[in-house]
Amino acid sequence: MLVDDRRILLWALEKLVESEKPKMKVVAKATSCLEAFALIGEAHPDVILLDIDLGDGNGLEAIPELIAKSKARVLALTGLRDPSVRNDAVLAGARGVVGREDTAETILKAIEKVHQGEFWLDRITAGKIFVELSRSSAPQAIDPERQRISNLTARERQIVSEIASNAGIPIKTIADKLHISEHTLRNHLTSIYEKLGVVNRLDLFVYANKNGIHNPPIEF
Repeated sequence: MLVDDRRILLWALEKLVESEKPKMKVVAKATSCLEAFALIGEAHPDVILLDIDLGDGNGLEAIPELIAKSKARVLALTGLRDPSVRNDAVLAGARGVVGREDTAETILKAIEKVHQGEFWLDRITAGKIFVELSRSSAPQAIDPERQRISNLTARERQIVSEIASNAGIPIKTIADKLHISEHTLRNHLTSIYEKLGVVNRLDLFVYANKNGIHNPPIEF
C-alpha cells in the first residue's frame, strides 16, 4: 500500500513498484491516513510505504494504528533530513526509513528487506535508536506526570510547546503555524486535555510551564 498526499509522487511510486511485477504489486493507494485506514482491511498489504510528511501532520501518528489494523510492516518515506524525525518514525513502529531523494533501487531494496522482516536504517539512525531503547528500558522511578506527558504524540507536544510560550495565542495562529486546520487543532487539544488532566488552554499553559513542556517545535 502506498500512502502519500502528493499525487505525482504517488503515481511515480506506483510505477516504480509495478515495474517489479510479479515480485511486487500495489494493492492500494491512499492520499491521507483516513483513506488508508478505510482501505487497509480490504487490501491486506504486506508492506505500507507511508510518507510521514503528510500535509495534515498525521504521518507519524498513523504508524501505530496502521500496524494495529493489519499485519503489514511500515516503511516510512520522508523528505526531511532531520534525524529526530527518522528516530520518531522507528520508535513509533516503522521497520525502516527511506528518503525521497534516495534512488529507485534503494527504495525497492528497502521494501524488499522490510517485507522479509529486516530493518532498513542508516548507521547513525540505528545507533540513536539503540541508545533511546536502552534508556527507555532502564529502571526508573515512576513519576505520574512524566507518564502523562510521555503519552503525548510528537504533534501534541509541538502544540503544547506553542501554547506554553503564549497562553493567549489565537487558535488560528497556531493552526496556520503548524499547517493544519483549526478543526484538526481542536481535536488535538481535546486529546491533550484528556491525557494531561486539564480542562482549558489556561490550565494547559500553567501545566506545561510547571512541568517544563516547552521543547523547541518539531518540524513536519
